[in-house]
Amino acid sequence: MKLSWFHLMPYRFLPEDFKEKYHSVWVDVPSSLYDAEKTHRLYHEFLDELEFADQCGFDGLCVNEHHQNAYGLMPSPNLMAAALSRRTQQAVITVLGNSIALYNPPVRIAEEFAMLDVMTGGRFIAGFPVGTSMDTNFAYGEIPATLRDKYHEGHDLIIQAWTRPEPFTFNGKYTQLRYVNIWPRPLQKPHPPIWIPGGGSIETWDWVLDHDYCYCYLSYFGFIRGAKVLQGFWERCAERGMEPNPYRSGFLQLVAVAATDAEAERDYYAHADYFYNKCLHIYEGFADAPGYRTAATLRAGFAPQVGDRPSRLRSKLSWKDMLDQGYVIAGSPATVRERLAYAIKELHTGHLMVLCQFGSMPPELARQNTALFAKEVAPHVRPIYNEWEDRWWPQAAQMAPPIVAQA
Repeated sequence: MKLSWFHLMPYRFLPEDFKEKYHSVWVDVPSSLYDAEKTHRLYHEFLDELEFADQCGFDGLCVNEHHQNAYGLMPSPNLMAAALSRRTQQAVITVLGNSIALYNPPVRIAEEFAMLDVMTGGRFIAGFPVGTSMDTNFAYGEIPATLRDKYHEGHDLIIQAWTRPEPFTFNGKYTQLRYVNIWPRPLQKPHPPIWIPGGGSIETWDWVLDHDYCYCYLSYFGFIRGAKVLQGFWERCAERGMEPNPYRSGFLQLVAVAATDAEAERDYYAHADYFYNKCLHIYEGFADAPGYRTAATLRAGFAPQVGDRPSRLRSKLSWKDMLDQGYVIAGSPATVRERLAYAIKELHTGHLMVLCQFGSMPPELARQNTALFAKEVAPHVRPIYNEWEDRWWPQAAQMAPPIVAQA
């Protein structure tokens, strides 16, 4: 297994009545709720937590891109990755990622990702998400019906910018450039590993398999729902006669470790409640603009990843609800080990991304969770899938030492 520590960088100072009083945490969240001085402290807390995860021996650190929201304060994950490149030693830095269709021209991504690959000495994974409907259609004004077409063209331009040895001309539908000749170029050859974050769009499965990329299902609703989506991915893989290597996929899971099951509820429930009832309080109209998801995905019955639908988050989730539905894997080390090993095998995934900091969790609790996971959980799940080769991980980092807990 490869174990990565994922940070969303949430704003943890929303008012208690936020869900009842305010329209959405995304797109039109009032700026009157924002405090720059508090955010200054948050950014340093967040970077400290990521650096601590590196010191604890996690294989990877993950950051991502979102806009106009209090759910995640990272409009530019590349800035965070650049800071981490200087203050971390072992962990691979994954940017999951830059939303290709939002960059004009997309060679900006090729340039900045190449910089990060060189700065980290090849400890870098490039993520290429389409981007949420909130970010792409509402915050940045992209047309839903053409978003994926623009995304695919941007992807092709980036790959060519990384791999074509001489200056070339690019004449696309959305981007026309007389000269493409990026400096610097990636350290990893032909380019860094590419991971594609998915939200359940079925056409993404074929596109990922066509390019031999890693498919990452980033669900905040746990491994039970996630296993159904990944089952479809693995079935498609089998239909195409492709090797069911578990490292073809990745999955994101909220995890909370404490001395006992009872202490886990006491320590973490309020912060999980903040996450599900404030950070994911998203107006449904922002979550799924008409044309954002394809007809094939709609016919397959996959619901949008987020959005306040009556069946999910209009009523308050109890701690038992979160555990029973797999939203959070939590409890004593023994409980988490057992539940997590089961989830990994159900998902058939070799890349597990864990949210050890979520919602309103303060830094001292995030460190406790991270250290307990590293010491008491990671050694028990790391051997899973060791018989497979991970072709979607930076080769320079393949011999990184195993997770070792810090004092």
